[in-house]
Amino acid sequence: MPPLTNSPEKKAGLAYWANRVLEECDKASQDFAPDPVHDLRVAIRRCRSMADGFMSVDPDPEWKQMKKAAKPLFSSLGDLRDVQVMMEWVTKLSEESDPVRHVLLHSLNHKEHALKAAAQQALQAFDRKRWLELNTHLAGRTGKVPIEGLVFQHLALERWLEAHELQRQALRNRTQVGYHQLRIGIKRFRYTAENFLPQRHEKWSKDLRDLQDALGEVHDFDVLRAMVRAHPELATEGRERWYARISSERQKRLDLYRQKMLGKNSLWPMWRAELPSGPMLERAALEKLRTWAAFLDPDFRHTLHVTRLALQLYDALARQQVLSADPEQRRILQAAALVHEVGRRKNKGGHRKRADRLLGRLKPPLGWSESELRDVAVVAHFHRGALPSFDKSYFVGVPAKRRGKLAPLAGILRLANAFDEAHEHRVARISVERRDGSLIVYAQGIAELSSAAEKIARASYLLEATCKLPILIRSLTQKSPTSPRVAARRRRVTGNSPQRA
Repeated sequence: MPPLTNSPEKKAGLAYWANRVLEECDKASQDFAPDPVHDLRVAIRRCRSMADGFMSVDPDPEWKQMKKAAKPLFSSLGDLRDVQVMMEWVTKLSEESDPVRHVLLHSLNHKEHALKAAAQQALQAFDRKRWLELNTHLAGRTGKVPIEGLVFQHLALERWLEAHELQRQALRNRTQVGYHQLRIGIKRFRYTAENFLPQRHEKWSKDLRDLQDALGEVHDFDVLRAMVRAHPELATEGRERWYARISSERQKRLDLYRQKMLGKNSLWPMWRAELPSGPMLERAALEKLRTWAAFLDPDFRHTLHVTRLALQLYDALARQQVLSADPEQRRILQAAALVHEVGRRKNKGGHRKRADRLLGRLKPPLGWSESELRDVAVVAHFHRGALPSFDKSYFVGVPAKRRGKLAPLAGILRLANAFDEAHEHRVARISVERRDGSLIVYAQGIAELSSAAEKIARASYLLEATCKLPILIRSLTQKSPTSPRVAARRRRVTGNSPQRA
């Protein structure tokens, strides 16, 4: 199979780094020297970190398969790299005549020899052909989520929040594990910016690299101290001297970290200021849901059309004071419309149950709670099929007050979906008029005496029942509620201007 194609000047993206892995495999295989081992691990890590980012919105199982394909080699190289780093520190922190140095290096050299043999076996077992097949497929999917877009800004903010919380825990507990977990959090935030927000990373890269290096070296010194302790044959004086040196070097790195990340000059708020907040965060959360749904939905153009119609209906009903205008309810309706077809598969039924399972496993976007995502699933579930039954359905366990708000939203989505049942986008616009105790829904693009209109009328029943108003479906082209003649005649009869939307 030919390698993935890349433009020679673009050293970014999954295709580039997947090829880079194969190039670095050849270099590392010669003698597994420290630099080639490090470079190969970096290339694999870049691919794996990109997989982590895309897996948050793309459920394609080959992302997991790609990570799994490289995991044995990555882990084997990690063990080898750890030993090589320890050898570098032992050499750097001691004189040639230091007896502790000779003991530690002798032990590390023995481990390195065994780990090189294990790495060679892992490299031979690495399936390069499968690696290329997976990444050729996945590279084609990466273009569906724009770099620097809201989805990846949302992901970066998730990583920021995780790392910030890990710092709080590390400074409170001051344990080796706490600082190690903090390093991992900073590293994940760094790789997210590096892979998906290159403009921000260009400004942040030096500080992020310095922080990751500092915390990485703290971990190295913790490992080195444990190594010294593991050799009881060392003289007490030599052991204590090494403990003191390690402690001093470790504290320097912690001081550097605190200088950058604590107090009024902390980098945390600077990074946070360049990530979504307020209305932008709300947009980012919905964009994450939209992107996730688009990967699963076989006809997402239909879904986007239904979403537009549902929001037109909601806004029109709110203007007619049939519903209370509530931004939270409108957001739930919009999200439910975006995800209502995620379980659909070609020529296979039961898509609502599949959608229920998918939504049940979905992590709520930032700003959303588990209960709100559950509300979205309830509304989406009833976009078609059996009507809700409050005693034996999705509504079981939902508080009565909440049911009263969700049922009309399900009715709106059900009606909006019926307007595009054939996936032909014939209904371009909807407006609503409240007249004589009824709701008249005008739809541009339907014929009143047609099978489609009959199905739409049946689909309006749930909304009709929850709003407690009869609903009539009319063609907007045949009888427009905005007709000046109709409006003038109504004013003469009633003495009032009609309400319309």
